[in-house]
Amino acid sequence: MSRNTLAAAVAVAIAFTSHVAFAQSQDADTLDEVTVTGTRTAVTVDDSLSAVEVIDRAEIERTQAQSLPDLLRGRAGINLVNQGGKGKLTTLFLRGSESDHTLFLIDGVRVGSSTSGLTALQDIPVELIERIEIVRGPRSSLYGSDAIGGVIQVFTRRTQQGVRPRFMVGGGTNDLREMSAGVDFGFDRAWFGADYSHQATDGFNSCTGAATPVFAGCFMDNPDPDADGYESNAISVRGGVRPVDGLSIEGHALRNEGRNEFDADPMFGLGDVSNTVQQVVGGKAKWDLGRVSLTLAGGNNVDRSLQSRDDAFADFFESHRASASLQADVRVATGQVATFGYDWQRDTGHVEDLFSQYDARRQNRAVFAQYQGAFGAHDVQASVRRDDNEQFGGHTTGALAWGMDLSNGFRITANAGSAFKAPTFNELYFPFFGNPDLAPEESETFELGVGQKRNAWHWDVHAFQTDVDNLIVYDSSIFVANNIESARIRGAELTGGFTLAEWTFAGAASYVDPRNDTAGTNDDKVLPRRSRASGRLDVDRAFGDLSVGATWMAEDRRFENVDNSIELPGYSTFDLRGAWRVAEAWTLQARVSNVFDREYETAAYYPQAGREFGLVLRYAAR
Repeated sequence: MSRNTLAAAVAVAIAFTSHVAFAQSQDADTLDEVTVTGTRTAVTVDDSLSAVEVIDRAEIERTQAQSLPDLLRGRAGINLVNQGGKGKLTTLFLRGSESDHTLFLIDGVRVGSSTSGLTALQDIPVELIERIEIVRGPRSSLYGSDAIGGVIQVFTRRTQQGVRPRFMVGGGTNDLREMSAGVDFGFDRAWFGADYSHQATDGFNSCTGAATPVFAGCFMDNPDPDADGYESNAISVRGGVRPVDGLSIEGHALRNEGRNEFDADPMFGLGDVSNTVQQVVGGKAKWDLGRVSLTLAGGNNVDRSLQSRDDAFADFFESHRASASLQADVRVATGQVATFGYDWQRDTGHVEDLFSQYDARRQNRAVFAQYQGAFGAHDVQASVRRDDNEQFGGHTTGALAWGMDLSNGFRITANAGSAFKAPTFNELYFPFFGNPDLAPEESETFELGVGQKRNAWHWDVHAFQTDVDNLIVYDSSIFVANNIESARIRGAELTGGFTLAEWTFAGAASYVDPRNDTAGTNDDKVLPRRSRASGRLDVDRAFGDLSVGATWMAEDRRFENVDNSIELPGYSTFDLRGAWRVAEAWTLQARVSNVFDREYETAAYYPQAGREFGLVLRYAAR
């Protein structure tokens, strides 16, 4: 069933692009969408030489996503693994790379735990997000460590002109309660905005036990059959001034405090409640001098988790990531920009449990340069970066990209780039696992792309291969982590969309083959927790003040472990949604998720939510 469903999903995603090619024939007069993540400078999505996807606020509200993982699921190149519903640990695999091989930014500030290497996606409230930029492919030549699979940047709410209040209140299945409120004050020379978000749910029994292998289900054979709830309270503020023409100074802050309940075995003193903090603070000053623009930016990310059982301490993880950068963009000539920059970063980590603890810190300094040029139908991009890290020493990465515009809206691109991932503090120092002699993981990627954009439709196909060396895994011969594995990842992604008879279609289909490339027992095995094929299709239409939509998402089977002995079957889900603009500023939204109540898992022993209902009322001054 899973293979047939997935084949249908991929077939639909491919079919809609070819079908519409015969129905439309004129170029578009649409506003170009701008992205900054792929080049650290502003370029339109159409001019980007990278595989880029942008999700804006309108799409966030139209899809009625309840969380950042909900919003990202099924997107091209993305596999998500969730351990039991809202607020539970969620990891992301981009283009088949490891879960800590994707760099995450919030408003330009590097985020993620320096201890585990993961970003708490589940704790970034979707109501505080303005837009998301997804760049697939290596970006270490611009950002340094972590960007082997790509970069995902979240932009929080942006202040608009005038005074614009808004709020939302809603509820749903599993006693879901949510609300948010915010206001913008925007003037010619200054702006300020603030938003608050609250979400809470009683959840469901998020873990099933398993007698074999022992402690496989949540590290216990018989988990508590209770519901595992989640609560999140977050606030976001931002502001800025333009004291003179060409100079802007702005700042922003985001803080989320969460409480997450889960199952864990009390016999080992493991906690079953986690109180978390995610905090991002940053600022930026930009001075445009005509041919040259200078940007000075800085920020700090705090990732904290205190786990307990019956209010008794179990363990504690805390990470601080401070960063600063100075960047100069020089307009060499028409259509040609040279970028030069300096980055500084300091990571600190503290880990403590009932039996041990460690503290760690390190600094990283880097210089980078980039050239972007347009020559008629041709575009080129070249970048290089040198990182100097006090833990692993120096590392140089580079990238080259080329694109060419053809007739009838066709465009072809080619990319090559190297990247690396510095070991996390847990991999270096965690008791009975860490190895301070670890080297960075390294990769090389080659990519070809072709696409076409016309009046009411567009499509893109990207094929790639990534070779990763020095993968860090547990080495049973020395009983600690070690650089002993390598991987070869091949894949292709199709994205597209069109409008037909006032219906809007958007889809993605991905195929990735992530293989262990290390001689030995697991050679040629599929890397764990990646689905090799996936597809997503969104359909929406407005009927005056009423709009309706649906999302179909399917994923092929995946393996839970490195030897591929535990298999999770493929699955598909179908969601329905509707919205009614009651008045100019008021909208009532309703949704049904997983309409057919499919039972499935993305991580072994952690069931996903069944059929869920939700109702939301929104107000937004226009």
